[in-house]
Amino acid sequence: MIHRRQFLQSTSLAILAPHIFTQTQQTTIPPTFNPISLEERKQRIAKAQTLLVKNKMRALILDAGTSMEYFTGVKWYPSERSLLAIIPDKGELSFICPSFEEDRFKEINVLSQQIRTWEEHENPFAMTIQLLKDQGIRSGKLAIEERTRFFIFDGLRKAGTTFQLVSGDPISIPCRIIKSPAEIALMQRANDITVEAIKAGMASLHEGMTPAEVSAKIAQVHRNQGAVHDFALVNMGVATSYPHGSNKPQILKQGDVVLMDVGCVVGGYSADITRTMVFGKPTDKQRKIWDLEKKSQAAGFAAAQLGRPCEEVDQASRKVLEDAGFGPGYRLPGLPHRTGHGIGMNGHEWGNMVKGNKDPLQVGMCFSIEPTIVIPGEFGIRLEDCVYMTQDGPRWFSQPSPSIDELFK
Repeated sequence: MIHRRQFLQSTSLAILAPHIFTQTQQTTIPPTFNPISLEERKQRIAKAQTLLVKNKMRALILDAGTSMEYFTGVKWYPSERSLLAIIPDKGELSFICPSFEEDRFKEINVLSQQIRTWEEHENPFAMTIQLLKDQGIRSGKLAIEERTRFFIFDGLRKAGTTFQLVSGDPISIPCRIIKSPAEIALMQRANDITVEAIKAGMASLHEGMTPAEVSAKIAQVHRNQGAVHDFALVNMGVATSYPHGSNKPQILKQGDVVLMDVGCVVGGYSADITRTMVFGKPTDKQRKIWDLEKKSQAAGFAAAQLGRPCEEVDQASRKVLEDAGFGPGYRLPGLPHRTGHGIGMNGHEWGNMVKGNKDPLQVGMCFSIEPTIVIPGEFGIRLEDCVYMTQDGPRWFSQPSPSIDELFK
């Protein structure tokens, strides 16, 4: 997964408008610095504990990072001095914290008073194992969240010889892949801001401009709107045929295809939108490929139905392109990557729309639909919008472009 967010960027929220999660349920998020409520954090921990029992695991151990923030609200830089969160199969959440960081940690920790501190010469992993034993957990499976760094895994393995260390995916993924109404509302706000930022980027275009200049304009709009700027990948001309850009110098000229892949973060939740336009008058070929891309994206959306496998979104989008003579599969010219990725606190999360993913689509799942068409040596067209699943099927976070001449309604 790609990680583009700068960890220590500050977050400030604009007032969040109410957003419809289903046709019968409206969610309003108050304008606070951390809009995920304490009660929702507790519900997440309770769900994790239910999954721990179901999977016969005794505890979930979290390194500093996205999952720790998801469950506990604690956002902490992952330094070599380990801060760990321990969610037992029953009982209270606990933390292992560097001793000299305790006061700072207490300022942001609102969920648990169960904190054990370790001095510089002490072993935090042995302390973690002892804490578990003190809670009556002396053996069994310890679930390790997937982003946990190896030195922590290795330290726990050496200290906890009576335990079996296993993947925490059966716990963290089912929790994080299903978004609550509060999470959906934050993502909607992030998408709304990203739309405005792309519009500003488009309006700023002029001959001789560089991608960096456009990116800077987009970033400023993000910040002005109260979001954390995440990324603004801008490519021009032949560089648009590289799905994640080219390092070669680019100077905008008439007739260039311009691709803007943009995202920001609001309240810890991400947006990801791509628009592709032509600077000047599109050629017949550019217009034809753009229209095919729109048709492919629409097919993916139509296939995103509750209970159907995720891979069917990819199959439907790809079939449109293959029927038009592109591909097959990942072959170029055509679509060289999956049709979509999951999105949430991270820009790329579980729930990919890709061949082989048989997981059924469920209410609360969020993902992109972005079937790029790449023509090597010429240009690429990508239209990317994200959706969330409701009881009534998929809903767009950002409305797809009507035409190459009207990227936003």
